[in-house]
Amino acid sequence: MPQSVQVKVFNFRGELVGPIASPRVVKSDAEWKKQLTPEQYQIARAKGTEAAFCGNLLDNKMEGVYSCICCGLPLFSSDSKFNSGTGWPSFFQPVGKENVIEHVDNTHGMVRTEILCARCDCHLGHVFDDGPRPTGLRFCVNSESLKFTPKDKLADLSDPAAGK
Repeated sequence: MPQSVQVKVFNFRGELVGPIASPRVVKSDAEWKKQLTPEQYQIARAKGTEAAFCGNLLDNKMEGVYSCICCGLPLFSSDSKFNSGTGWPSFFQPVGKENVIEHVDNTHGMVRTEILCARCDCHLGHVFDDGPRPTGLRFCVNSESLKFTPKDKLADLSDPAAGK
């Protein structure tokens, strides 16, 4: 497994930059359990799914960025969020294609495409090809896997790898 990944991050001015090399975040299960709530751990690390229409970010209409609950990597922007009617926050694209990785998921008698945070392998949800233009994709994400930062606070997401 590589020691670093090429991802887009925010600089100290709140601007999305990159891709740049960022160290991978690797922790033990005990460390993740200490950092996350039991619900966050069950979904983000144990690949669970929250109940439809129950996530705290589903109806969020504020402008800003949705980041990984585990490592803080920016993943999705409110500019790409849409109401899919599925019961989970849905986006038609990530902030950078580098920030979200895909894996084949053969669980539950289905073949789906799982989406994960590129920096820490946090389970986000799944991507489907029934989304709106311009991509035709629907990144269906669990609220428990995300943290929201309002647009006026994007500098708070500043990544040391982005430099000054």
